[in-house]
Amino acid sequence: MGTGIFLATSLLICGLLIYNKNTRINYTLVILYALLLVGYGVYSFVNKGVTELYYFQPDSLGILMIASLAIVTVPALWHGYRYIVNRKEETPGSRGLFFGAMILLITACSMAYISNHIAVNWIFVEITTLSASVLIYHHRNMRALEGVWKYVFLCAISITFIYVGILFLSLSLKQAGIDSMTFESLYEHSSQLNPFWLKLAFLFIFTGFTVKLGLVPMYTAGIDAKDKAPAPAAALLASVLMNVGFVGIYRVYAIMAHSELKGWANTVILIAAILTIFVAAVYMTRVKNFKRILAYSGIEHMGLVMLGLAAGGVGVYAAILHIVLHTFVKPGLFFQFSMIYRVYESKSVYDMGNYFKYYKAGAVVLLLGFISATAMPPSGLFISELMIFQALFEGHHFVILMAVLILLTIIIWGFGTNVFKVLFTPPVKINESRIPKISPWESMSQYVLLLLAIWLAYAPPYEFISMIEESVKLIH
Repeated sequence: MGTGIFLATSLLICGLLIYNKNTRINYTLVILYALLLVGYGVYSFVNKGVTELYYFQPDSLGILMIASLAIVTVPALWHGYRYIVNRKEETPGSRGLFFGAMILLITACSMAYISNHIAVNWIFVEITTLSASVLIYHHRNMRALEGVWKYVFLCAISITFIYVGILFLSLSLKQAGIDSMTFESLYEHSSQLNPFWLKLAFLFIFTGFTVKLGLVPMYTAGIDAKDKAPAPAAALLASVLMNVGFVGIYRVYAIMAHSELKGWANTVILIAAILTIFVAAVYMTRVKNFKRILAYSGIEHMGLVMLGLAAGGVGVYAAILHIVLHTFVKPGLFFQFSMIYRVYESKSVYDMGNYFKYYKAGAVVLLLGFISATAMPPSGLFISELMIFQALFEGHHFVILMAVLILLTIIIWGFGTNVFKVLFTPPVKINESRIPKISPWESMSQYVLLLLAIWLAYAPPYEFISMIEESVKLIH
């Protein structure tokens, strides 16, 4: 009942935002949606394990993702409002389309998290592609057009891969005499599935979801999307949308984990994870577009998450913890980029510098965000990365562990070089009289998100720990 009300109300608000031109009504609708989403997060927690509309069942993993989504959505909508207000080019139509697409994206992500049927999950993943495309093309220029076409093209390929994988999975089910394609049924009968078709299904579905998660081979779509989309929307693409990819892979991997193919699936995941971290290391030392630097930092973390998942043991717990903490850290940096762009009117590191001089509150956020994103103490990600390394060590993956440590050192050096250039080095050319005065309160949400990531890592509440442990049980 509650899921149906949430879905119908969300779609109604989305439609009203697009067709209504009144500013006050639009912003009222945005506030109502934020309250609706928070309320649905609470409802999902209270009704954990209850199946609604046949295809939706909030489990521990889905509830963790929805809770993270709700927390990030509130500042995302606020910074979206600030972004629209500060752009003279915006019209009532573009404003309504921007918020409507954001709400459709958030709603689709929510439904993908708790879908109990693999085909329904596939449908909502496709809806995230359509809504994200509108956000990527918001600036309506040639670069945005190029970015959206790349994104749509790669996502179309990926969604086809997932669809073909589902077909192979259905063939495996047919041979086992099973009709239902719910995840519960797949977990229960995983040992009866035909190994040949199951292997093909996993390869296709895993490859398809890499476009959302940001893994090799289809990571490029997400890099361009985060670069071209407005910063508040990019914050969602770099966190909650990547979580959709994680949930999809995690649930399909859980099927493999209950079969004799677990070791083979781990090998596939390890290869993709190592290649992803390698790609991030190469580009983090060369790219000077600050938004793309943040995007490549994101795919590095997704590679680490997959390493934890494949390593097993404590690594599975660490993978879930890591992706939740990353959901708070990376949006904080993208929200701060909105202020950086207002100061320098450029995405290039070459045009930036002396940020501490021009906006101290934001500079502290950038410094703390760098420490958090590179998993240096007291970053919350330090705890989850340490646990991932422990899992690799206990699994005797010594060569992989050494290679990853070297690559992460390169990433920290490349990321740090650019961040400290922005913070302390005088810019080559800047008109200081044109630098806007930005209120320190605009950076408050980033402080909250970064501190939340630290708190959940070092002093997590019992409910948070138990939810992760229950999610781990899907695999162990």
